[in-house]
This record gives sequence, structure tokens and C-alpha cells, in this order.
Amino acid sequence: MVNRIAGDRRITDNAVIPEASNWAEMMSYAGELKEKVTAIRRDLHAHPELLYDVTRTSGMVTGLLEEWGISVQRNVGRHFGMGVVGTLQGQAGSGPVILLRADMDALPIQEQNELPYKSVYPGIMHACGHDAHTAMLLGAARTLAAFREQLPGTVIFVFQPAEEGAVKSPLDGRLLSGGRDMIEAGILEGIDYAYALHVMPELPAGTLGIHPHYAMAASSHFKVEFRGAAGHHSAPHKAADAIQMAAQFIAGINGLMANQIDPQEAAVLAFGTLKAGTAINVIAEHSELTGTFRAFSKTAVAEITEGLRRHASAAAAAHGGAYRLELREGIAVVNDAAAVERMLHAACGVLGEEQAILLNQPSLAGEDFGWYLDRVPGAFAFIGCGNAAEGIIHAIHQPQFNIDEDMLMQGVRLWVRLVMEHS
Repeated sequence: MVNRIAGDRRITDNAVIPEASNWAEMMSYAGELKEKVTAIRRDLHAHPELLYDVTRTSGMVTGLLEEWGISVQRNVGRHFGMGVVGTLQGQAGSGPVILLRADMDALPIQEQNELPYKSVYPGIMHACGHDAHTAMLLGAARTLAAFREQLPGTVIFVFQPAEEGAVKSPLDGRLLSGGRDMIEAGILEGIDYAYALHVMPELPAGTLGIHPHYAMAASSHFKVEFRGAAGHHSAPHKAADAIQMAAQFIAGINGLMANQIDPQEAAVLAFGTLKAGTAINVIAEHSELTGTFRAFSKTAVAEITEGLRRHASAAAAAHGGAYRLELREGIAVVNDAAAVERMLHAACGVLGEEQAILLNQPSLAGEDFGWYLDRVPGAFAFIGCGNAAEGIIHAIHQPQFNIDEDMLMQGVRLWVRLVMEHS
């Protein structure tokens, strides 16, 4: 799955790097934050919040950033207004504007870990590590704020809601994730590079993995509803069968994926739910299907999206009914080559050359950080959080998911070094 590569010497030669003594001082300062950062992560883990309902989390983030002298924008997002943006202006001369993003939302999962800081909310859990992401970025913000006189540029700290899903906009009805909501509010204006870290239990704590180009697929969610006319089974000609519409649609979409999408494209579509009918002897008036599709190229995403509409329309028309399609559009996470080199170089400096690894195979899972990287260059990397000896082996989105908390300070130091090495 992985191959190790060393950092590119060009990055070292061109970077703005503090003197060795200052590095030691900065890393020592970050280390002193270990208890604070761990406490933040545990507090967030115990109090998870879903999607855009992140009032407590965003309030904590805002309060800490302001306490550290970082300029804060609250209620960021054109449609939902639940994001937080902190701006730290360096004092060591002109330099790039670097955006670092953490996500704040949790998942509707019942936690099965027995921990002192186990989720206090039934059915809600930080099963994807967003509590760790937020805590690491806060630790980096505190460290960089303490050394702002050495910071050559500007750092934008983005704390995003609703990475795990999308909600209908109250403005236009579109299904929007938190990343798109904040981007439409203008958070990428003037940004030179954007970065995000995501925990990965398949990698041991103390390692960082990054893809050279494609990191994750465009993950799109859809719901199709068919509306017909109910009728008795003895007179099917007087009804419009919504189950038949659904069946024709499923067959058509399976044919689309098998025969009309370039077989060299990595693309997959699967149905998740099917609901229809009210009685054994009544022709169904309504049916509803949901599912997801994943692909990497924008061309494949557009072809599948158009195919969903075309086959839904044909199935409804063939049986005298109507349809409605809802779609949450996804976009692939595509890393910039120069940003990948910078992330790898920072990881070599913090974790060691053997622990900075290049991931060969992108994931068909999705991440809305792709919307950031579609507009500005940057990179999305995975930071190891697993520890087999401690039983920390469960994948994200599982009720037993946990992290080796030693990785929190590794993430803080990685963020700090990445920013300070940027030129």
C-alpha cells in the first residue's frame, strides 16, 4: 500500500526556516501544550455535535483563538453560517497566505468505547477523528501565535462544520456540505496554499501518508423518488406502478455503469435503500431509492449525474409517472505536487524520514476538502493514529474507533513546521 520517499531538497533550499535554536524552542513550546491539546480533544470527544449543529464546538474554538490574540470571524458560511475562521498575521516580513483546515462535526453512531471521556450524547460519536483534527489545529494556532514575530506570512485557521454530510440550503435548496458553504462565503480569496490532515488508524501513530495526486474520489449521494398512481392488482392498467419505475431505473443505471462509463475510469455506484408500497395487493403509488456513486474525473461524475436524470425520466415516462432527483455532488481530492513535497518535507523533519510515506492507491471514499483543492493548490494528508499494541485498530466510522493520543502533538508540530517552512 505504501512506499517511503524522502523529502525533496529543493524545498529545504527555498524555504524560510527558523534557526535550529528557534526550532528547538518552538517544538519545546508545542510540547508544553500536550496536556491542553489532549484535554481539548477529550472534551470535544465527550460532547460531539452533528453537521451544522456545532454551537458548542465552534464556541470553544472561537474563545480559545481570541484568548491567544488571533483575529476571529464567527458564523462563517453563506447558507448556514456555522464556521469559524482565525487569521494570524506574521511579523517577519511578507510571505504566503496558508490555509489550514480542521473539521468539527461528528457522526450519528453509538460509541462502544468505555472511556472516561466517552460521548455523553446517545447515538452521536466522534468516530472519524474530527475532535483530533480540531485539537491539533488549535495547538498549532497557539504555538504559531506565540512565535508570530518569526512568521513570514499569514495563516488562516479554518474550522469547518458539516464535513460528514450535506443539508438543504435555506437559501436555494441545494444540498451543501460545510466546505462548500464556507467557500461560497469567500474564505479562499487571497489564499496561496490550503492543507488538511486526517487521522488514519491503518497507519501507526508517528507516521504520515500522502498521495502524490488523487487522494480521494468524488463521492456523490443521490435520492430518486417515483410518483405513480395506486391501484388494485386486478386492474393494473388503471394504475401507474412506482415499483416498476424503480426496477427499470435500477436496471438502467446498472447498464450505464457497465456499458457507458469508460472501463478505465475508477467508478462505482451502489444503491443503499429502496422503499415502496403499502400493502401486498395494492400497486405502489410511491417509491424511493438512495445510493452513492464515486469516481475521480469530473467527466465521469458528469456522465453519471446526467445518466441518473436520463434513466429516472425514462422510467417514469414509461409507466405514466413522475420523478424527482436530489443529488449531493462530490468532487475528487486532488493534491498539488509542490504542496505534497512540502508536506513530506515537514513530516521528515518532525517524524523522521522513515515515517514520511507516499501512498500508492487513492481511496474511493470522499472528502469535501476537494472543493478547496479545486480552487487553490494544496494537499490533503493522512496522519497515523493507530496502535496495535493498545488495541487501537478500528477503522473510522466504527463505534470502537479511537486514536493513540500521542499523535496529537505530532500533528501540532507538523502543522507548525509546514507553515514555517513555506516560502
